Amino acid sequence: MAKAPEIKLQPGDKAPEFTSLNQDGEKVSLSDFKGKDVILYFYPRDDTPGCTKEACAFRDEFAEFKKQGAVVLGVSTDSAQSHAKFAAKHKLPFTLLADEDKQIVQAYGVWGQKSFMGRKYMGTFRVTFLIGGDGRIKQVWPLVKPAEHAAEVLKALA
Repeated sequence: MAKAPEIKLQPGDKAPEFTSLNQDGEKVSLSDFKGKDVILYFYPRDDTPGCTKEACAFRDEFAEFKKQGAVVLGVSTDSAQSHAKFAAKHKLPFTLLADEDKQIVQAYGVWGQKSFMGRKYMGTFRVTFLIGGDGRIKQVWPLVKPAEHAAEVLKALA
């Protein structure tokens, strides 16, 4: 099991503002969703096993998130083009944000040293933030099981 990163942002903190390109090359900012709950989920890479499982779980629960008035935003350091392919391949109905310059992952404290099979490298931790309509963090999930996570987030919204 992966070790949870130490997340500095906590419930009650103001969520860092950001603007980034989505999979369609359009600019998206956190402030675009004032008044709505935002599920901001960070994932390591497009089209890898765990990330695909997590994205598909959010896809499968998407109607329920919409019914709750919540917005789902996936963020990785992949390009908008990579996100477009990933979204099309798995029919993802929500926004994926390209963070190639690592501004968002660093602002949220989810970029850091990871290790896999003894190899150390820099990467994105799988962490989710639930941000309220007031722009404040309501909940943080620093350790995520990709297949079960969407259901967990829905429960927190209810």
